[in-house]
Amino acid sequence: MSRIDDTKDFIPVRIAVLTVSDTRSMAEDRSGDTLVARLTEAGHRLAHRDIVQDERDRIAARLRDWIADPEVDVILTTGGTGLTGRDVTVEAHRAVYEKEIEAFGTVFTIVSMQKIGTSAVQSRACGGVAGGTYLFALPGSPGACKDAWDEILKWQFDYRHRPCNFVEIMPRLDEHLRRK
Repeated sequence: MSRIDDTKDFIPVRIAVLTVSDTRSMAEDRSGDTLVARLTEAGHRLAHRDIVQDERDRIAARLRDWIADPEVDVILTTGGTGLTGRDVTVEAHRAVYEKEIEAFGTVFTIVSMQKIGTSAVQSRACGGVAGGTYLFALPGSPGACKDAWDEILKWQFDYRHRPCNFVEIMPRLDEHLRRK
């Protein structure tokens, strides 16, 4: 549901997109393409885009690199959130989080239930914050990426969204690191 306050200006954020896959190339990355199209269409800037193998250490290393990059406000990963042995994206995310956004997974499940019914229970989508950067792990299907963006992230990354949004608190995410 849109709750946009048209008296406020839109503030674009810089978003990096990471696809987690052992088999996809950039040319075959439909989920990454979906996220890039939606975030740029919304007025945000693509900061980086890459593909990394389903290896926990590699995923975590890329997340840490992008967290340290002052040109990245948000990291969206797609893939590796399921239940199979190779699905380690959630573990990599949680290894770098300072705080987890527990409600993201809950809201994503509610959105998914409306689309795919009880199959939504198989997703471990999650979100968190580290180093003043938002991180979200989304499933690897284009449909799940559309649902996460269209129903949740599009609104939370719009400064005009009311009653609150992620953008308005972004300057305070790392305030604990600045305390003396």
